[in-house]
Amino acid sequence: MITNVRCLLLSIALLPLGAISMSATATAPTSHCPTHQAIYPQLQTQGLCLWGQLTPGALVRGQLPAGSKLWLDEQAVKVNGQGYFAFGFDRDAKLEHSLSWQLPPQVGTDSRQQQVLQLTPRQYKIQQVTGIAKKIMQPDPKDVARATLDSQQVNRARAIDSDGMAFVSEFMWPLQGRISGVYGSQRVYNGEPGRPHFGVDIAAPRGTKAMAPADGVVTLAVPDMFYSGGTLIVDHGNGVNSTFLHLDKLLVNVGQSIKQGEVIALVGSTGRSTGPHLDWRLNWFNTRLDPATIVPAMTKPTAKSKAK
Repeated sequence: MITNVRCLLLSIALLPLGAISMSATATAPTSHCPTHQAIYPQLQTQGLCLWGQLTPGALVRGQLPAGSKLWLDEQAVKVNGQGYFAFGFDRDAKLEHSLSWQLPPQVGTDSRQQQVLQLTPRQYKIQQVTGIAKKIMQPDPKDVARATLDSQQVNRARAIDSDGMAFVSEFMWPLQGRISGVYGSQRVYNGEPGRPHFGVDIAAPRGTKAMAPADGVVTLAVPDMFYSGGTLIVDHGNGVNSTFLHLDKLLVNVGQSIKQGEVIALVGSTGRSTGPHLDWRLNWFNTRLDPATIVPAMTKPTAKSKAK
């Protein structure tokens, strides 16, 4: 009997606020956990729901009963008022991590519980890129100073920790097109190895419409950064944010709330770019993630996605 009551409490606690409506004849509600992406589904009986991929570059999202605490490798992870949370693993993350959590006393045991997370390793591509202007490859001190200021703006935007809820939603591709660059690949510019690529490049003609992959708030909109050209950052909540680079035109402003599917910019080839494309990046704060881990497989582009 005690076990059954505890399972009922866990199930109720994992529902979104406003979703609980029980009568004397109602059956116990189920937890809000996407079964098709569930990680370690057996942990739901211990109050923890996880979904996503266990691989370097992946964003993992989840839910605990409201009032719970969570730690990844002994570092506290924010659990919002509804019990939702997110964390991610960078490109070169180690393959074994420790996740621990503590439920509130009214839901279950208040002792820490633990699960080892084992990541699947990835192989990354090497890509040769030529035709980069000498000014970009060997910038003068003024350009270096400008790029430093650009980075500071980006870092401030990515440090925002809002209470937005869009980070737990289903994301969509910002446009449809040929994937011309993948996350984690090592690019060699004019024969000189550069930093790994931390986004997904989608080739598209200049002026192609780029849409918001999820709801959010614009936290940075700069038309002419030195390396990334037209740059836009959208906050999805809990430290999860999208960045869009090399844009030809920005159609939204800082502080503006946007909806999934809303046109937010036009594709370009500004900044350090050899041709028109959209460079979409995903972050959990300053941890660089792979957007491809949270969207379905790319479908063929349609004429509707292009600017008229």
